[in-house]
Parts: sequence; structure tokens; C-alpha cells
Amino acid sequence: MADTCPRCGFAEVASDRCPQCSVVIAVYQASLDKMRRGPQGGATPFARPSAATPAPQPFPTPAPPAAFATPAPAGVRHAVFRGSGAALFGIHVINALLILVTAGIYFFWAKVRVRSYLWSESEFEGDRFAYHGTGRELITGFAKAVLFFFLPITLLNTAPEMLEASPLVIVAARLAVSILAAIFVPVAVVGARRYRLSRTSWRGIRFSLRASTREFIGVWVRGWMLTSLTLGLYYPFFVTSQQRFLTGHTWFGSQRFSFDGRGRDLVGAWLGTIVLFVPTLGLAWFWFAAKRQRYYAEHTRFAGARFRSAVTGPKLAWLTISTWIGLLCTVGLAWPWLTVRTTRRGFAWLSLDGPLALESITQQAQQVSATGEGLAGFFDADLGLT
Repeated sequence: MADTCPRCGFAEVASDRCPQCSVVIAVYQASLDKMRRGPQGGATPFARPSAATPAPQPFPTPAPPAAFATPAPAGVRHAVFRGSGAALFGIHVINALLILVTAGIYFFWAKVRVRSYLWSESEFEGDRFAYHGTGRELITGFAKAVLFFFLPITLLNTAPEMLEASPLVIVAARLAVSILAAIFVPVAVVGARRYRLSRTSWRGIRFSLRASTREFIGVWVRGWMLTSLTLGLYYPFFVTSQQRFLTGHTWFGSQRFSFDGRGRDLVGAWLGTIVLFVPTLGLAWFWFAAKRQRYYAEHTRFAGARFRSAVTGPKLAWLTISTWIGLLCTVGLAWPWLTVRTTRRGFAWLSLDGPLALESITQQAQQVSATGEGLAGFFDADLGLT
């Protein structure tokens, strides 16, 4: 009977060895079970036996048959980044050389190498995350998106003028381009989020986004139109509705995230940002962005625990501005160290508070069509390497 690989999530494993990641399932599962049970109590070395010491049990108490051991007690949990700027710099240099040698083709594999390093050095509750994307997925998605999205938009934008069409045809073509562009953005947002989550795992269990792209297009178009009609006043409702949709449809294995925030709670902060934007030379935006991050974190729950954020406007402004100054002054050479610093600060600011019930979470591999993976791979191929 076909089984699901506990490491990569491949759903059609017919033997003891996964055909996708080549892991021996029985050995890997045994290692996970040992890790989840934690250190077992035993006799202290060189201790003298005592008559009051109870006799050892003939068999150890079996671990619960679930994905994780008993729930961790209530507390504050932070993710930790274990990587270094020097190691990331080495990856960055090799990537840059291979991109030059291959005339840019290696760019997609370079993204995968950087992400694999960043994910593998990110630790939560003593276990590292893993990234399972491939360069072939990204380049295939890029090619498909160019064929199905960029070529039609380019032709609609240039062909009427080149053919000296009537003004009515030119206006209709530009309207069609605007509609396609408006649809493309939300499709890209959902595609990128779905792809990255489906290629991310922790303790052998994958994340996923189980959402309707068509439904998110409706959220996006409605919010964009109302924001334009209200001259930006609807913006807090717009971004909060996006956050609610994307967070509420995010899963870790069989456990779903939840979000109960409301856009109206950010209206006051947004109005203050509009009033103070010019007098503060734009620095008021960081105050609103930090307020929004704290609010979103505090209204996001997972497995009984609630997220918290300690970011403030001054902290966010200093991190962002100093990062850009560092990139400009070093012509981009400081990017690895600045990326490590940003990741560590982000983890330090974000915490998960309260009892975390992980004992019932199980793997739920999501099957994605080749076309969907390809387009998502393109949407994931932004200008950066992370």
C-alpha cells in the first residue's frame, strides 16, 4: 500500500525507500520518534544502588501514537537563526559566478541554494526547518508565466499602436491590459505563498495554503477598488482582509492557523500616518508598519498558542534604513551579513505564547498539478535571491 514520506511528503511511496528524497522511511521515522521522546531517564553513572530505589520496569512506557509528544507547557517560544554571514557569503559568491557563467540561467538554482541554507539554519523548539523546492520548478514556472501572462500583456500593449489601430481599439487594448495586470497580482500572491509553504517542512511535516485563487482575486479587486475610491482611507481594511484570507487558509499538516483581526482597529493608526507622513519625511510609515505587525501577530493563533511581536517603529526604521545604507555603501557585498541580521531580528521580535498542542498534528500531503507548480514557481521568482 502506498504511504507518505515523513521527510519530503511524497505521497506515493510503495517501498521502504522514498523514490524522491531516497530516505529509508523506517530509519527516519525511528529517528523522529526518538527525538520527540527526548532524553530518557536512567541511572546516574557511578551511583551506588540503594535499597529504596524501585525496581526498573520491564518495558518502557510507549510514546503516544501521534506526530509529536505531549504538548509543551505554556511559555514564550522564539525561532532562532543559527547561520552566519560568512557561510551565506560563500554561497552568494558561488551563485554569482555560476549565474555569470550560465548567462543568468543558474539564477533559479541560486535562489534554491540560498533558501535551503536559510531554512535549514532556522530552528524552532530544537528542530530545523527544511526547504524542498527545486530550480527546475522555478525555471519551468518562469517559462510558463512568460508564455501565458507576459506575452499576451506585451502584445496587447504594443500591437494596436504598431498596427496603427483606431483610438477605440487602443483604449480597449489598454483596458484589457489593466484588467489582466489586476488579476495577475493576486494570482501571483497566492501562487508564491502556496509554493513556498508547500516546499517548507518542520519535523518532517509540510506547510500548505488551501485557498481558492478565484476567491482571493475577489478580495484583492474589491479592496483595490474601494481603496482607490476612498483615496486610500480603505487601506487598513484592504490589507487586513488579505491577511485574514492568507493566514486563515494556511495549514501546518492537519493544524490550521486562525486570524481574528479587523481592519477598523488600524484606522486610527493609518489616519495618524497620513497626517504625519510629510512632517516626518515618511518615517511615520514605519510606525504604522510596526503597529500593523504587532496587531497581526496578536490576532494570529496556532494550536492553542498566540503570536506576539515586540517590533516598534524606531526598531523597524533603523533596521530598514541601516540595511539599505549598508547595501549601498558596500555595493551589495554586505548582503549576506545584512540578511542574517534581519532574519535574527525578525525571529527575536516574534514569539509564540501559551500552551502549544502539537500532539495531534499529522502530515497531510497536498497534491499540486504540474501547471500549478510551474506558475507558482514563476511567481516565486522575484528579483531577490530569498
